[in-house]
Amino acid sequence: MTSPVLVPILGDQLSRNLSSLDGLSPDNTVILMMEVWDEATYVKHHKQKIVLIFAAMRHFAEALRAEGFTVDYVTLDDPDNTGSFTGEVARACERRAPSELRVTESGEWRVARAMDEWEGRLPCPVSILPDTRFIATHADFRDWAEGRKHLTMEYFYREMRRKTGLLMRDDGKPEGGEWNYDADNREPPKEGLKAPPAPKFAPDDITQEVIALVGERFADHFGDLEPFGWPVTREQALEAADAFFARRLAKFGPYQDAMVHGEDDLYHSMLSTSLNIGLLEPLELCQRAEEEYRAGRAPLNSVEGFIRQIIGWREYVRGFYWHAMPGLAEANELNATRPLPEFFWTGETDMRCLADCIRTTREDAHAHHIQRLMVLGNFCLIAGIDPQDVADWYLAVYADALEWVELPNVAGMVLYADGGNLATKPYAASGNYINKMSDYCGKCRYKVSQKTGDGACPFNPLYWHFMERNRERLESNHRIGRIFATWDRMGEAKKAEYRTSAEKFLDSLIPARKGWARNETGEAEKC
Repeated sequence: MTSPVLVPILGDQLSRNLSSLDGLSPDNTVILMMEVWDEATYVKHHKQKIVLIFAAMRHFAEALRAEGFTVDYVTLDDPDNTGSFTGEVARACERRAPSELRVTESGEWRVARAMDEWEGRLPCPVSILPDTRFIATHADFRDWAEGRKHLTMEYFYREMRRKTGLLMRDDGKPEGGEWNYDADNREPPKEGLKAPPAPKFAPDDITQEVIALVGERFADHFGDLEPFGWPVTREQALEAADAFFARRLAKFGPYQDAMVHGEDDLYHSMLSTSLNIGLLEPLELCQRAEEEYRAGRAPLNSVEGFIRQIIGWREYVRGFYWHAMPGLAEANELNATRPLPEFFWTGETDMRCLADCIRTTREDAHAHHIQRLMVLGNFCLIAGIDPQDVADWYLAVYADALEWVELPNVAGMVLYADGGNLATKPYAASGNYINKMSDYCGKCRYKVSQKTGDGACPFNPLYWHFMERNRERLESNHRIGRIFATWDRMGEAKKAEYRTSAEKFLDSLIPARKGWARNETGEAEKC
């Protein structure tokens, strides 16, 4: 092969529809895939997250080879591995002397900035192509956002419905007459609620090799290494999608906010890992969901809710990320400075809701969106945890967490750290919300009905402590401003009880030791 086109493919770009592969022939193309230390350790990712990405990469490389492509695959333990994308691209240019380097743009800010430097450092032309797997381009989001005082997701979502035609009638109106059926999707869990389990996939020889590698090289990272059951090939991902559409989509809508102790998946799709690394495409999933509605096998509220998560929320947070970076990474509008508590890593807390959400996070590198927002995130918000600590934790512990999707959710939705550019209000709640939407509270050591004092659910005093200390910033917010009238009607003795209870609890928190998410210098060291 003379002067081939060199195509680097990153670990979240495992799609045959990748723009950098479009129109290329195996006869004159070299694919470069790289397991690099920098990406595995810039935060100390959950062991299963590293297994997922490396195993999926190795399987994708085999699929490309089966098509006839030449694949230069650099494993993590290759003695010549430089440990970085830029270093490995430079080495590949030396080996292959390419006529051109073609790469699909990175989804993450820091990697994109490194790619911007390749043109001046490499001995060949560099083409950075748009990621066409998304429905909205960066320009689409900028055009939509321009001149808007509030970047409300609902209106962006409606544009995506019009653009795709999903759940739209011939007259241009939304199916059923409404754009959003969220009001129908807030059912609390019934006693004994169980859902058909999502399929798990036994590791084959390739995945077993990766599991052994991760066990040896990342032993100090958070999370259980086994059992590992995530899909690592497109075929497995499609099987997981088939199971969701056949067995769980119909009840996904009503129970998508429900939480049940030990029922980690409930009716959720469990497809976000496959979607975010490229094994599945967003439109194909949305079209499958619409087919279930048209065929009468799933109700509109469930199907619309699922589609909204993908072409609404997922597309929106990606656009918002690029719109708000790099400042979003340092946003801290509420001046929250408390270190992340140690129990976020150990799971050792008497708060049953938090303990269960951390347990499933440790065991499976997964918790569903309400567990992340209204239990784990709500606690971090009302306890005043430092946004960078929280963002590092979410990015490290969840298998589907890439910075472009994680950071807007944490800084904007969870912590209100961006000052309300993404969310229209802080998602702060007392123990009542958790009690309504879960079965956690009944067997908890703390009493959700008790507002203050020893034995009271910590969410109760923390909620009012949060509201009082942030009153100046939040009182003018039309969605929550009236809450302060309730506070003002309380007697001074009751207010003092809330303050004392909250401060006593906060003083009892043990900060996490350094090195859980990053080492003390903030940079991972190669071992």
